[in-house]
Amino acid sequence: MTIKPACLVVDDETDIRELLVMTLERMGISTDSAADVDDAKFLLSQRHYALCLTDMRLPDGNGLDLVKHINSSYPGLPVAVITAYGSADNAVSALKAGAFDYLSKPISLNQLRPLVQSALKLPAPQTPSITNPAMIGESPAMVQVRNLIEKLARSQAPVHICGEPGSGKELAARLIHRNSSRQEGPFVSIKCGALAENLMEGELFGYKKGAIANAQEDKPGLFQAANGGTIYLDEVADLPLSMQVKLLRVIQEKKVRMVGDQQDVSVDVRIISATHRNLGVMMEHGRFRQDLYYRLNVIGLKVPALRDRQEDIPLLTTALLEKLSRRTNLPPPSVNSEAMRLLKKRNFPGNVRELENILERALALCDGKTIGVDDLLLDQEAAGTLAPPLEIDNGLPLPAFLENIEKTAILNALEKTRNNKTEAAKLLGVSFRTLRYRLSKLGLGKNQDD
Repeated sequence: MTIKPACLVVDDETDIRELLVMTLERMGISTDSAADVDDAKFLLSQRHYALCLTDMRLPDGNGLDLVKHINSSYPGLPVAVITAYGSADNAVSALKAGAFDYLSKPISLNQLRPLVQSALKLPAPQTPSITNPAMIGESPAMVQVRNLIEKLARSQAPVHICGEPGSGKELAARLIHRNSSRQEGPFVSIKCGALAENLMEGELFGYKKGAIANAQEDKPGLFQAANGGTIYLDEVADLPLSMQVKLLRVIQEKKVRMVGDQQDVSVDVRIISATHRNLGVMMEHGRFRQDLYYRLNVIGLKVPALRDRQEDIPLLTTALLEKLSRRTNLPPPSVNSEAMRLLKKRNFPGNVRELENILERALALCDGKTIGVDDLLLDQEAAGTLAPPLEIDNGLPLPAFLENIEKTAILNALEKTRNNKTEAAKLLGVSFRTLRYRLSKLGLGKNQDD
């Protein structure tokens, strides 16, 4: 005999309690209900529940009190908070307090059902969540990152990941998704800076036939493609202000509107965003909306730079060489002590991605058994990529002088990233569109590969 999962509904409004109980019972979930915090605490002490739904406002307290009580007394029990329509601050407060997710009144059954299903898919809290050892390292910083990923995997709260280019932000996002209740759903990664601004809304939210040029049929957007899963907004700082407003609305209402449509469509997605830029500074200069920042940055995760965890370099080197050697079906070579010492002293502005590029090159140059200092080519690389010292008295007019500096910086970035313009833009701290424009302006566009 299959045991039904149980849910506790806490709300002082009888009609809402009855609606929720009826809906959950129809989903095959045994349901109890309480009208206040005291009754809820009593029921929690009497029975094991798989989910708790609670209103924010209760006669003898509020939903946040109950969230905190459950987190301390019944760890692992997901709690979803029901907030008044438009109460964005309450929703954010609930998620920061440890709520699994939230629902806005009037309650939409199209949003309630996937929330409940996601909560019931959560693994037991004692089960190790991080099943993939991809975040390699035993430094205190990396242990902390893995512990936080494990906690974030049990929530639906938006997460904002910050860290330098190449440090592993997307890897962290994928691990959160892979170890969450959404793991069977899609993971859709979007490079915000690579989207053309005039086509961005259609790409993200979809468009109706005839709504834009050459639209011969309806096309769902990337948010619809991520339904039931996770959407990863890489370099979210590159979104223009007009799109930031639309993204804020999607987060608050959990609905999207296709270009050319008059109706909204509910989407069940978890949003994880990332950037290497300082959003606080961007807010001060009016380039990033404060209200969007607070909705994206409900929980922050910082991925440390490789230079801040140099003790992890030997472990990372071993793992990366094993990964790279699988392509050739040959055993990975070892790294001699002098070469390892040189790697551990390096600053790694490109972080783990730079380390992987160095090792990939060394693998091609070494004798197949041992990687030595000469195989790393670090001196030659430094000579080839560092900008030459500036000569102020060069006889050039100021515009031409500044243009030369800009060309040098761009070419250095392209060389470091092997002509990957998206990664070069990250190194330069500009958007992909800005880099593309500057390449064209400086006459470099036709000579560089995409």
